[in-house]
Amino acid sequence: MLFMLKTYIAKPADVSNKDFYSVWRQESEAALGAVKAGAIKGIWKVAGKPVIIAVLDVPSADDLDHAMHQLPIWKLGYSHIATEMEIIPLRPYENWAEDLKELSKG
Repeated sequence: MLFMLKTYIAKPADVSNKDFYSVWRQESEAALGAVKAGAIKGIWKVAGKPVIIAVLDVPSADDLDHAMHQLPIWKLGYSHIATEMEIIPLRPYENWAEDLKELSKG
């Protein structure tokens, strides 16, 4: 199942630059490992903003939840730097096109 993940990152005032970027570096290593494993189909950082967008391919929403809680940001206790997360389930457009054939009949 495909999901689009959009995560907003913010450095809390009580976290040093070293710690903040260290955790983000560990996240990047985990994310690139997931790309190699095929669980992440694509991942981008928005230019000029601390925003990450990824397309994930996991069997279910439960698997997505389990995978996310294994990431360094959660395991190291820095989940508060991800200030907002938007997860959008995606369906193939071809499937919607098939639905439209029936819907357009009235």
